[in-house]
Amino acid sequence: MPSDWSLSPQLEKDTINVGDLPLCRVVVIKDANYPWLLLVPRRADAVEIIDLDEVEQAQLMTEISRVGRALKEITKCDKLNIAALGNVVPQLHVHIIARRSNDAAWPRPVWGVMPALAHDPAEVQQFINALRRKVWLG
Repeated sequence: MPSDWSLSPQLEKDTINVGDLPLCRVVVIKDANYPWLLLVPRRADAVEIIDLDEVEQAQLMTEISRVGRALKEITKCDKLNIAALGNVVPQLHVHIIARRSNDAAWPRPVWGVMPALAHDPAEVQQFINALRRKVWLG
């Protein structure tokens, strides 16, 4: 990985590190309202998916699939929301959010519906450990 890559300060502040896949850093958003992950390709100056070369784009899709399957299995959610927006934080990142038909935002997008809810430290660590096992991070 390029040595000049770093996680944006905003994402650093808003997330908990899970670990690194071949292309992406996997992080948990600090909001217990939803099981919410980000995949952040470790490529300096990547803003859009098209900023990755074709091999990296394919790797990104592989990692989205791997993490999405794991999240769905762990949470038993009704639906996965997967999106790369970057309107607030321009660093390329992909949201993978486990949704339930009875969550506070359903069926709308999660942004701005509920104030962020702090994670219970033991519960989020248990979730991270399960996720690491499912996506081969330890």
